[in-house]
Amino acid sequence: MNIDLWPLLIYTLIVVVLVPGLLVVSSLLGQRRQDHATHDVYESGVVSTGSAQLKIAVPFYLTAILFIIFDLEAAFLVAWAISIRESGWLGYTEVFVFIFILLAGLLYLWKSGALEWRTLRQQRDLANLAGEGGVVNVGARAAAAKESHHDHHDDHGHDAHQAGHGGAHH
Repeated sequence: MNIDLWPLLIYTLIVVVLVPGLLVVSSLLGQRRQDHATHDVYESGVVSTGSAQLKIAVPFYLTAILFIIFDLEAAFLVAWAISIRESGWLGYTEVFVFIFILLAGLLYLWKSGALEWRTLRQQRDLANLAGEGGVVNVGARAAAAKESHHDHHDDHGHDAHQAGHGGAHH
């Protein structure tokens, strides 16, 4: 087996000469002027403001990772669709099982709450506002729920206040 390595050698030589050559030419022809903003960090010509240490909620990352996973799986499905004639019925069966596993995984994520962005308090508040059929009530029922919530807290506060005074009198 005779492999001709001359093209690879010529390509390597071009890369080894071209990269340092471009760096030298850039340093010779580039500007030498330095302003007060020369070493400032900027993104696409926009000066950054604030801290780069942002706290982003975990559900955001979880959703991003799930999106990447399902996006890659969509790429597999496109590759299968291109070769559908060559794969035949066996390929059809395999992609059916693949999609079934995807749907089972999505159902599991949904049921486990991985797709839910609301906090427990937001979920509780929404449950208090939801009426029949999941319709959000912002009318009389919401006002009544709010009143009962305030009355409940007032009763506890009133009882605690009386208990405090009751102990002082005895």
